[in-house]
Amino acid sequence: MRSHLLNDTTAEQYRRSVTEGVERVAAKLATTHRPFTGVTVDALSPRIDEIDLDKPLHDTAAVLDELEDVYLRDAIYFHHPRYLAHLNCPVVIPAVLGEAVLSAVNSSLDTWDQSAGGTLIERKLIDWTTARIGLGPAADGVFTSGGTQSNLQALLLAREEAKTENFADLRVFASEVSHFSVKKSAKLLGLGPDAVVSIPVDQDKRMQTVALARELERCAEDGLVPMAVVATGGTTDFGSIDPLPEIAGLCEQYGVWMHVDAAYGCGLLASLKYRDRIDGIERADSVTVDYHKSFFQPVSSSAVLVRDAATLRHATYHAEYLNPRRMVQERIPNQVDKSLQTTRRFDALKLWMTLRVMGADGIGELFDEVCDLAAEGWKLLAADPRFDVVVRPSLSTLVFRYIPATVTDPAEIDRANLYARKALFASGDAVVAGTKVAGRHYLKFTLLNPETTTADIAAVLDLIAGHAEQYLGESLDRAS
Repeated sequence: MRSHLLNDTTAEQYRRSVTEGVERVAAKLATTHRPFTGVTVDALSPRIDEIDLDKPLHDTAAVLDELEDVYLRDAIYFHHPRYLAHLNCPVVIPAVLGEAVLSAVNSSLDTWDQSAGGTLIERKLIDWTTARIGLGPAADGVFTSGGTQSNLQALLLAREEAKTENFADLRVFASEVSHFSVKKSAKLLGLGPDAVVSIPVDQDKRMQTVALARELERCAEDGLVPMAVVATGGTTDFGSIDPLPEIAGLCEQYGVWMHVDAAYGCGLLASLKYRDRIDGIERADSVTVDYHKSFFQPVSSSAVLVRDAATLRHATYHAEYLNPRRMVQERIPNQVDKSLQTTRRFDALKLWMTLRVMGADGIGELFDEVCDLAAEGWKLLAADPRFDVVVRPSLSTLVFRYIPATVTDPAEIDRANLYARKALFASGDAVVAGTKVAGRHYLKFTLLNPETTTADIAAVLDLIAGHAEQYLGESLDRAS
């Protein structure tokens, strides 16, 4: 079995095996004409269940054949222009190359003696990102597994900076359409059930700063401790961007930690056209960015950034076998000193490769394209009497609802939209997401593929309307 270990004696076998795998994936990408096959759980489960993991095939080609049957054939392909559902982007080739390199070398980014140059590359990218944000010379940060972990760490730092031992008195303020990880983080951090105060949003789904000011004042009057305000730089449902300058002013007035969850909107940091939409982010105490959303990186690639590097000490623990205190005096850089994780992949390499091949402007051009596409998509929806569109996009998300000409029962319209989404997914012709707005079911396009066109959007809208009309027609037949 030593023949399967990657080392100097198996380098040629490694080259052949990886090449064979790459060729399979490349062939699949070249011949995939739909984002999904429409396979069901009931159809796919037996194929996987019947595989006996205690009986290996002992042959790479045979394993790849099997993988074709249980995974590659029926995978959801985000690169397809009619994948319009969640915050999943097509990935750029330099980042995929970086993924291959980091997997093979297998550096762990917790300590210098496990990564060497990898540590310095990650630190360089953190400095690059904090400079793009404008956090100042004392800024720092660390790569994470994703936005949820980044938000958790930011709120951990905010909790510790609040300097109170009575966690029940702590309050976190976030808009009613902020990411669910804010409430999840509060629970993980031991805060009370009423810790997260939901702030209403305006018609553009942006946090109402008048309401925020009122809640901050009420917090002070009640003798509670305002721990953090979480402003969102691109909400998951609407792509809406909270009024960051006004929120920053309130945070300064009340002495509250300001966290900006820019997991989605961080692409604006590289934008050539729309950078001003995220102005005010430079006044944050901490920021979440997800490169694997709007920087076109493979999952996972995220970071949490802070204005004051000293605040990262709240995540620091020393172990003699890993990062003893003496290493700090010896100026040995150990990233585990900043991270909630210990063993950690060298995910920063993907972004490094991307910047070195494409440059930040190249990333920004791609993100600008999808923002432009969303603006055109909004025009299509606004002009189409079959649909109700919720807000004009700030980023690249469109939330809308099919409205039939003859049916007025909101519950029946809900069911028609739910059916259309499910039927479209089952067909494999396109993949769209869904959400609720004011208790009613809506559909959602999250546009992160520059290859998607307005023609694709128009075609998918026609498919949605067709499925909804089919459902309503069948519903009327059943009723009669």
